[in-house]
Amino acid sequence: MTTAPAPAATHPPFSAEDLRARARARLSLDPASLDRSASAFERWGDHVLNPGAFPAAERKGGAPAAVLVPIVARANGATVLLTQRASHLRQHSGQIAFPGGKIDASDASPVAAALREAREEIGLDERHVEPVAYLDAYVTGTGFRVFPVIALVTPPFELSINREEVDDAFETPLEFLMNEANHRLDTREISGAPRQFYAMPWNDRYIWGATAGMLRNLYVRLYRE
Repeated sequence: MTTAPAPAATHPPFSAEDLRARARARLSLDPASLDRSASAFERWGDHVLNPGAFPAAERKGGAPAAVLVPIVARANGATVLLTQRASHLRQHSGQIAFPGGKIDASDASPVAAALREAREEIGLDERHVEPVAYLDAYVTGTGFRVFPVIALVTPPFELSINREEVDDAFETPLEFLMNEANHRLDTREISGAPRQFYAMPWNDRYIWGATAGMLRNLYVRLYRE
């Protein structure tokens, strides 16, 4: 796929306005873009760094899910709103994540699912949220094809964290996450075998796995020239 040239620098770098311009120039919120990215798991997913480790993902992807990639329009530079999953959960407890989950039959679209999950998990009101574009689908080794929805979040807003699902919500500077120097490849033994993954440690937050993989995709699609 040919990457469109970056838009003219009419907004401060790493501002919400600059991200919106880049996303609209290079990506789409058109549902047809999901069809075009139906084979995105060939390029983006846990299996890409671990060939042969997740044969089902490599063969057909996974169950549909959606996450919100919330870009907060702060005056001194945009941030990314992330969550820390509850420590008592059976899967991925304590991990850093985007708000999101399975797409329900009642959800009209991945956008609707992502907005619903953000409301349920952290109480983010849709009035503050402007969906902008879909990133490429990301297939996880746990069996999901995740559709990330880039969205701008306008302050002021209040969060109400659902402690059954989330321990904390926090913001990380977009400029930090979109700096390739902060992207590293780590290895961890998972299910008895070594697995590689992207990681972007920030202060005491260890951002890794699928979340870091989707942030890497955001960098490649919007900021890598």
